[in-house]
Parts: sequence; structure tokens; C-alpha cells
Amino acid sequence: MRSKIWNHIIPLLGTTPLRDIDAAVLRAWKTQLLTRVESSTAQVIWIHLSTILEAAVDDDRLVKNPCKASRTVKAPKPTNRKAKAWTRPTVDAVRAALQDRYRIAVDLGVGLGLRQGEAFGLGEDDLDFDAGVVHIRRQLRWDSKGRPYFCLPKGGKTRDVPLSPNLARRVQDHLNHFPSVACTLPWRNPEPPTTQLEARQRKPISVRLVLSTSQDNRVNYSKWNELSWRPALGAAGVVKKVGEEAEAYGGRIRRYRLYELSREDMFHVLRHTYASTQLEAGESIMSVSVWLGHASPQTTLTHYAHFMPGAGKRGLAAMDEWFDQDPPSNCP
Repeated sequence: MRSKIWNHIIPLLGTTPLRDIDAAVLRAWKTQLLTRVESSTAQVIWIHLSTILEAAVDDDRLVKNPCKASRTVKAPKPTNRKAKAWTRPTVDAVRAALQDRYRIAVDLGVGLGLRQGEAFGLGEDDLDFDAGVVHIRRQLRWDSKGRPYFCLPKGGKTRDVPLSPNLARRVQDHLNHFPSVACTLPWRNPEPPTTQLEARQRKPISVRLVLSTSQDNRVNYSKWNELSWRPALGAAGVVKKVGEEAEAYGGRIRRYRLYELSREDMFHVLRHTYASTQLEAGESIMSVSVWLGHASPQTTLTHYAHFMPGAGKRGLAAMDEWFDQDPPSNCP
């Protein structure tokens, strides 16, 4: 929320008096906003702005909220894009292009449907090999100042996900080669506490992370995406190289390849691949919704209905069987 407000609301509307924010201002802001972010992100930013203006109404700074009062300017609507899943060859190619210590990240994404922060925040104690289940209890996040912290998964929902035996063997093999690393970080918020309540709420926790860097440190998602994930996508032929960048480091010049940005091929595509595999195998939408940590099965259905090729076919077959025979005639 902080990044969206400070990057897209304050720079574009921050100097505009509240009383001057009308339909024309909103129209111009929306047009400019859609050149900077995807429509789905723009919709969220619009909601943030509307909340701010609603607070101004409550404080008697405005008579009405222009985001709600305008008839001609509506909130951006996200395009109805279907979630994309990778094929097995693509997953294997990207996995093979990653450094050895990071290949398990692909397995966790595809095999458990983890979000990136959940994968980087996964602890060794979260893996119950005997019960064949993984407890998703936290994610690793970074604030706008680049400070790491642990918090609950998205939506504040913990969950348990079945662990397949073959994935369990891969995780155990990974831990044998790259032992888990202890990491202690604040909980919920990296800001230093100012009250006793905040001190209790933000009390640091220690986790033995399954994924770590070669320096035995937590993984910074931004650097990982830039230096590990995108080069792996390039090596696998998922994205194209668009140039190079030179950087002075320790008295030497290092050159890095730059790759095209493909939002749909970021780590989250592994989560989509997990969902598609489960649904195409005939797993129930209720189970998949719980394992993904969605707010409701409707959310899962909205995102992944196209991964259910048999949806409607069984019912159609039952109806066809119903009408297979002509009804008896009442006529003499």
C-alpha cells in the first residue's frame, strides 16, 4: 500500500488541493496511471485513493468523495486474462538453468503452489515428512526501505498442503547439500517498536530457512529475480535478451544481460502450474482452494476454471444418458 500511494498517488496528485479533485482531474490521473501500471494494479491504487478521499469526507475536508460521485470516470477494470501455466519441459528447462541451490524453489512452487515470499520464508520445521504435509505459516517480505521481516501469508491465512513423496525426497536431498540457515527477523513490521504492545506484536522470530544464498543469508526477492530468475528464463528461451548493463564492483566492471520483462512468467506462474496440474487431474475445487490459501473457492474458480477440461462434460454425459431412451407414450 505504501509503495502504491507514494509511487502513483503522491507524485501525480500530491500537490492538488482536495477541493480541486474533480472528474477532469481523476480522468487525467487515471489515463496517466494506466501508462505506468497494469490495469489490475491501477484498480487497487484507485481503491487506495478513494479510501483517502473518503477519510477527507469523514473529516469534513470534502463534501463528497469524487471517486464515488463521478458518473463519467470509473475505477479501472482489470483485463480478463486467463492464468498461464507452464508445460513440464518449460519447468524443467528453467529449473536446470538456475543455480543448484535455487532449483528447489521451482519444486516448491510447482509442488506446493507457494507464492514467492512463502517459498523464501519456508522453514525446515514447516516440513512434516512423516505426515506428508507442509505447514505454510509465514512469508518473507521486504518493506519500502529494503528491510526484511516475517509475516503471515497473504490474507493472514495459514494452511497445510499435502507433500508428495517424490517432492519430499527432493527437499531432503536439497537440505543434505544446502543445510537450512537460521534467520531471525521482526514479525509483522520491521519498524522499531514504540510501545509495549508493538514490542510484543513485532517480537523477532527465528526460522531455519530452506532457501538461502551462497553467503548463508536470506534471499532478497528483487536481486533473485534480477540475477537468477530472469537469466534462467532467458537460458530456457522463455524471454529474450534485450541488452547488457555494466556495473563497477570491487574495482572491476561486471556486465549483466538484460531480459525483457514478462509479468506472466514470474515466480507466480509456478503457482498457476500447481493449480492446473491439480485440477486437470480431477482434484476438487474445494481442496485446491484450501491448498492455495484462497479466500474462497469462487476465487479459485475465477482464476482457474479454464484448467478444468472436464468441467461440464460429466454433467452433459449424464443428461445425454437421461434422454437416451424416448419416454413412454401416453397415447393409446
